[in-house]
Amino acid sequence: MILSRTPFRLSFFGGGTDYPAWYRREGGAVLSTTIDKYCYLSVRQLPPFFTTRHRVVWSHVETVGTIAEILHPAVREGLRLLGYDDTTGIEIHHQADLPARAGMGSSSSFAVGLVKALTALRGQMIGRHALALTAMRLEQEVLAENVGSQDQVAAAYGGLNLIEFRKSGEIRVDPVTARPDRLVELQRHLMLFYTGTSRFASAIAGDMLANLDARRAALLPSLDDFGRLLHESWLLKRSLSPMISNETVDDLYAKAVRHGALGGKLLGAGSSGFLCFFVPPHRQASVLRALAGHLHVPFAFENEGSRIIHYGVQAPAAAVEAAPPVRRELAGRTARAPRTETARPVDVARAAGKTA
Repeated sequence: MILSRTPFRLSFFGGGTDYPAWYRREGGAVLSTTIDKYCYLSVRQLPPFFTTRHRVVWSHVETVGTIAEILHPAVREGLRLLGYDDTTGIEIHHQADLPARAGMGSSSSFAVGLVKALTALRGQMIGRHALALTAMRLEQEVLAENVGSQDQVAAAYGGLNLIEFRKSGEIRVDPVTARPDRLVELQRHLMLFYTGTSRFASAIAGDMLANLDARRAALLPSLDDFGRLLHESWLLKRSLSPMISNETVDDLYAKAVRHGALGGKLLGAGSSGFLCFFVPPHRQASVLRALAGHLHVPFAFENEGSRIIHYGVQAPAAAVEAAPPVRRELAGRTARAPRTETARPVDVARAAGKTA
C-alpha cells in the first residue's frame, strides 16, 4: 500500500507566462507557494480474488475489467503512460482537503501524486524534477489539457519558489530565501476565501491564451506593496478575457478592498473558486465580517512538496512469523524521502518583480 501526499499551490504573480505557448517564445516566471492543504492518493495491487481487475475511487466508484474502461482520464492515461497493463489489478483511492476545479492547481496535484504513487508501487524513487516533467507530459501531451507548467512544478517541489521558464524549455526552480519572520509576516497578511463554486479551467485558459500579449511587468519595493501589486496584477489578468471574472467575484473583491484588503486575486484560470487577499492583520476582522457567508480557509505555507508518507509491503505470512520483533517494527515505518536538491538564493522583492 502506497500513500502519497501532494500539496495544493497558491500562485502570486506570473500566471499565464507558464504556458508553453508563451514561454517558448518570450520566457516566463512565476512566484508561488504551496500550502498545508493536500491531495491524498492511496495505491495498491488489487488482490487476485476480487471479481474485477481494477478499482478507482474518486467522486465515483469504478470497478472495471481493463484499464481502457476507466472513466477517470488522468488515472486511465497515467497507468498507460507509466507502463501498467491488465496483468496486475490496481486499486486507487483519492481524497483531498480542498474541492476540485477551484483554482488551487488540484488537477496537477492529482497528476503529480498519481505519478509519485505509481512509481513507488514498483519500488522506484523519482526525483522532483522528473516528477514534475512526467506530470506535465501527462496533462499537456497525453490528455491535451490547456494547462500551464507551474502547478506540476510547485506540487512536486513544494515551498515558496521563483519558477523560471526559459525559451529553450528549461525550467529552473529557485527557493525564495528570506528571514523566517519575514515569511511569517507575509503569511499573516494573506486570507483565503472560497466562493462556493467551481469550474473547468481548460476552456477559460484557452480563451486567455489568445490574449497573453497583454501581460506587463511590475516591481515590488516593499511588503505592503505586495498587496497593491496583487491588485494591479489582478486588473491585468481580468482584462485578458471576459471569462476570468464575473459579477459575484467582482462584488466580493470590491467588498474586501473597501474593508481593508490592499489587493488580491482570484486563483487559477478564473470565473470561480478561491479568492486570496492581502490584508493587514488589524483589518482582517472587518474583511471577515464583510465576506460573511463565504468560507474563510486558514492555511500555512509548506515546503515539502509531493511525498510518499506511507510505504507498506505485505510480506508472506510465514516470513512475518519468522521475523524478529525489531524487524516487524521497521517494516511498518513510514518512508520519508530526503530533500537533497539545492538552489541559489533569491531576493523576495526581485522575485516578485520578475513575475508580476
